[in-house]
Amino acid sequence: MRTPEGQSPYDDRQMTTKLVMSWSGGKDSACALLRLQQDPRYDVCGLLTTVTEDYERISMHGVRAVLLRAQAAELGLPLHEVRIPPGCSNADYEARMGEAVRRLMAEGVEAAGFGDLFLEDIRAYRERQFAALGVEPVFPIWGEETRALARAVIAQGFRATLCCVDPRQVAGALAGRAYDEALLADLPDSADPCGENGEFHTFVHDAPNMRGAIPIVVGERVEREGFVFADLRPAAAALDVASPAEGEP
Repeated sequence: MRTPEGQSPYDDRQMTTKLVMSWSGGKDSACALLRLQQDPRYDVCGLLTTVTEDYERISMHGVRAVLLRAQAAELGLPLHEVRIPPGCSNADYEARMGEAVRRLMAEGVEAAGFGDLFLEDIRAYRERQFAALGVEPVFPIWGEETRALARAVIAQGFRATLCCVDPRQVAGALAGRAYDEALLADLPDSADPCGENGEFHTFVHDAPNMRGAIPIVVGERVEREGFVFADLRPAAAALDVASPAEGEP
């Protein structure tokens, strides 16, 4: 970043890079977000999430948008929703994501944070996509040993529930389970403890950087397109967040 005339180049307060967090609602995103908020090089200014139109749910994870908005409220960060159609093509996804990122760039955003851990092809794709837009991709938890990271996430006070499970890799009955030490003990040896290979996805309802916990209840479990989803719902009758009609994941 350029330093204004007369200002010390070593003044960290003026050298921060404005960053938006690519947000899935899960534990890895939450852990990466906390790392970035603790890093004086970055000013985290919002969350960027894809939401499937008609269903009003986080794409892939199937979590209701009302819970996504509750997360943003408890984190005290603006939420930028990239709305995509059901069965969205990659070309359409990239076009809509590009539009959203360009709007954020106009507001001074220069970097995007990601919670990826070790999948080289995913990282390479993000680097190509965001470099083409002129945005720096940042991977604060990349390369960490996932068993140690999983235990650290739990010990640090992140509270999450499995919202989507791939029954080809782990038991479908794990959908709706709390992400805790007991869950880690029940995973097969073949499963990554952070679910980085797509074994499962989580929804974080409490974290060290949240103002308060989000009360949730686990609703019905359904299998769609080869995945088992646990329908997480807000436990409170009403949240201070807009809640449009919500459909299936």
